[in-house]
Amino acid sequence: QFRSIFKEFPYFNYAQSKALDDLLYTDRNFVICAPTGSGKTVMFELAITRLLMEAPLPWLNIKVVYMAPIKALCSQRFDDWKEKFGPIGLSCKELTGDTVMDDLFEIHHAHIIITTPEKWDSMTRRWKDNSIVQLVRLFLIDEVHVIKDESRGATLEVVVSRMKTVQSSLWRLSESHDTVPPLRFIAVSATIPNAEDIAEWLSDSKMPAVCLKINEDQRPVKLRKIVLGFPCSDNQTEFKFDLTLNYKIASIIQTYSEQKPALVFCATRKGVQQAASVLAKDAKFLLSMEQKQRLQRSANSLKDSRLRDLLSCGVAYHHAGMEISDRKIIEGAFTVGDLPVLFTTSTLAMGVNLPAHLVVIKSTMHYVGGVFQEYSETDILQMIGRAGRPQFDTTATAVIMTRSSTRERYIQMLNGADVIESSLHRHLVEHLNAEIVLHTVTDVTVALEWIRSTFLYIRALKNPSHYGFSSGLDKMGIEAKLQELCLKNLNDLSSFDLIRMDEANNFKPTETGRLMAWYYIAFDTVKQFFTVKGTETLNELITMISSCAEFLDVKLRTNEKKILNNLNKDKDKISIRFPMEGKIKTREMKINCLIQAQLGCIPVQDFTLTQDTGRIFRNGLRVTRWLSDYLASCKNNFSALLNSLILAKCFRCRLWENSLHVSKQLEKIGVSLSNAMVNAGLTSFKKIEDTNARELELILNRHPPFGNQIKESVFHLPKYELGIEQLPKYSDTLAEILVTVKLTNYEQLQTKRTATDFHYVTLVIGDADNQVIFNQKITDSVLLKTGNWIKKIEVKRAVKSEDISVNLISSDYVGLDIQQAYTAVYLTPKAVGNQVVTNQKLKAESSHDLYYGSSQRSRSKQEITYKKYGNRECNHRCKNKDVCGHDCCKTGVPPKSEMNRDSNFSLYLADLRSRNSSLCVPPVKRLKMQMLNQAQNVDLKQFVFTPKSSLPALAR
Repeated sequence: QFRSIFKEFPYFNYAQSKALDDLLYTDRNFVICAPTGSGKTVMFELAITRLLMEAPLPWLNIKVVYMAPIKALCSQRFDDWKEKFGPIGLSCKELTGDTVMDDLFEIHHAHIIITTPEKWDSMTRRWKDNSIVQLVRLFLIDEVHVIKDESRGATLEVVVSRMKTVQSSLWRLSESHDTVPPLRFIAVSATIPNAEDIAEWLSDSKMPAVCLKINEDQRPVKLRKIVLGFPCSDNQTEFKFDLTLNYKIASIIQTYSEQKPALVFCATRKGVQQAASVLAKDAKFLLSMEQKQRLQRSANSLKDSRLRDLLSCGVAYHHAGMEISDRKIIEGAFTVGDLPVLFTTSTLAMGVNLPAHLVVIKSTMHYVGGVFQEYSETDILQMIGRAGRPQFDTTATAVIMTRSSTRERYIQMLNGADVIESSLHRHLVEHLNAEIVLHTVTDVTVALEWIRSTFLYIRALKNPSHYGFSSGLDKMGIEAKLQELCLKNLNDLSSFDLIRMDEANNFKPTETGRLMAWYYIAFDTVKQFFTVKGTETLNELITMISSCAEFLDVKLRTNEKKILNNLNKDKDKISIRFPMEGKIKTREMKINCLIQAQLGCIPVQDFTLTQDTGRIFRNGLRVTRWLSDYLASCKNNFSALLNSLILAKCFRCRLWENSLHVSKQLEKIGVSLSNAMVNAGLTSFKKIEDTNARELELILNRHPPFGNQIKESVFHLPKYELGIEQLPKYSDTLAEILVTVKLTNYEQLQTKRTATDFHYVTLVIGDADNQVIFNQKITDSVLLKTGNWIKKIEVKRAVKSEDISVNLISSDYVGLDIQQAYTAVYLTPKAVGNQVVTNQKLKAESSHDLYYGSSQRSRSKQEITYKKYGNRECNHRCKNKDVCGHDCCKTGVPPKSEMNRDSNFSLYLADLRSRNSSLCVPPVKRLKMQMLNQAQNVDLKQFVFTPKSSLPALAR
């Protein structure tokens, strides 16, 4: 069975044969340091084979985790291993930021989990226990040298340390250490000088890890590395320097390509197109007649006219902003050797595997976050790793074009002279919070123990000055400094109420801290929203979210500004809902504009902006859900909480909460069909359901049974009704209401549902003082049991008014929400100045007024009756006063006498007396008394006899 795994490797190279014994016949942790392209992936496959040889069949309770820093590497490994290990019964699952699958059920049944450090960190933070982590028997770390990366290295370091901590705690708690299955670490990296430090970090208490270092001369395809330095004056911008390099490429390709395929990496997409155009004018390539014909056929299939002209000359470009079909054509032409030169961005080195004889890196600077910065070592190594085609070449060449001032630095990098350091100390605050939430760290002593399990500790002892410590410190002094660093970050967490510390320095996570770890939120984002006022509008929340640290990787490109400005303000076209002042100048304004354009269904005719929008919404969904949960744990913020719930749903649906494009949420309905629905006036689920199926098909230009399928989807959406009723229990400051949430079609939903099993509605009630009265999530699964949900809720009297806002917000759908206003009744009327204002009306502002329409009409009739008798309404809370047994409900009670309003009890007694006085008189007698009073009030002057002499005057 295992021979099939290695069928692609007819021989083992030097690195593989040297590692074979330790990998295949022992369980020791293993670190291999070898140049790019020397077959390090086989090391992982040998380790998996060792595990399968040792584990008894069936392989039920074993997990293998493969972790790579780049999603594209994960995708490659998933496709490769699915074919290799699938036939022997091992299932693979890919878990990256791009995969929507986050289901524990799926992971439980997967043998090999392929993931990124960020995703594994995020998922292990959210698990309530470590049951799945405890099943991991083999942990494979690809490109472990990424640990030095300032932005991503800390996450890699933390998740490996977490796995070590879980394993050691299991070993410590177990009575018999033999019952704890061992966790094996296998790490591979490019050539680095201090691979022994990585091995020391991954060593366990029983046995040190094996460290194998392979020299460059053992690479299967010998790689010649050349660094060329070019002069760059102080007044020359990076853009201009990059342009000058375009005219150097022709001579480099002529010198080093040997008439074999060449791959040129450029910093930007625009730079890729410019460099390709310059080369097409400067150079001519010797192509056979067959190559020319194949290239012409490929060119005719391209959608991009500029690319079509270049391909005919033997030059092409490739970047992520192109049409997918064009990218596939270019990749195919380059793979078969028809295309001599391909210009591309650095993303190709991380993703598509297109090796070439010659690799040229044109400029070592790239544009990130609005500024130019140097490529990371990982990027450089990935790019030069594309040099060399094992099936065609025995040698390959990599050329780096950089400034003269940085030439020496890249020579050292390529020789593996850069020492790998930790970057955890720069991101310690987020990771400490996560470990406290996971109860890995419980006090300062345990925090220091956790620090000892990190690569930071290993390197701080050897190079303390890199981490800001004095170089003369001994081990005790360095540990004291690390403890100070921990305490500083812990105090930062405590100051924002993310953790609580007692006098003994024991840590406990708060709800806010749990949410930060659960949703993987940056500390700077938490600090930003810590100052929230609680009255933020939808527009203000979007502005704040656009500034979050989670979107730092979104760039504002110069060629995008015209499109973004038109989206922001345009007299002739539809623009965004909340326009911003001035021109689009910053990354935050771009993010804000793209969010609103997506929610407003405004088409953006730019592939790059569409990609950015997808990235914004992937992170934005997580941020908005965190925000609504975070605000739910705060006080005095009803407006902000309600708007955050609406915004989280908007991000989920990619629609505004009042959007007319509700049909876009249905399966098989895209933007164009949704527009057709809106043009036909089908702007709500009710209208779609009431429309004939054949008429829907005419509107959408589809054949039967498409209309029936659409109606079926709408029919099986949850339909809610919201009922509010005030109970008799109330006082001057407190009222009690009964809220009923009814699922009107729960019987139909028993067999089939359009919404997911996890769909829920949030009932949030607030008052005029911006206080949250009630907030609770109600799942459909609860409503499906009985069809309704009932709750008694106490309502404290607000200062501003007795009005309360009752809102039922769907988690996943626009068009299902219910929002009502209700006025609560209290024992004493509200005093405004010297006047007494009585307001006992019910206001219902929704499509569900049918609950209250009849009761309001009958109440208005009763008020007329009370006034007729000169009485006021009684305090009985009868549902229908026309049929109840109280006489006072029909005719009212006499007005209240002047009483001392300072005493609630005296008011209550006076009310009782007035009720008794009215009830002791029988209704018939009371009616006679009223008639007698009316007779006494008659003006007898109208019956006085008038003499005839006055008649003419009266006539006049």
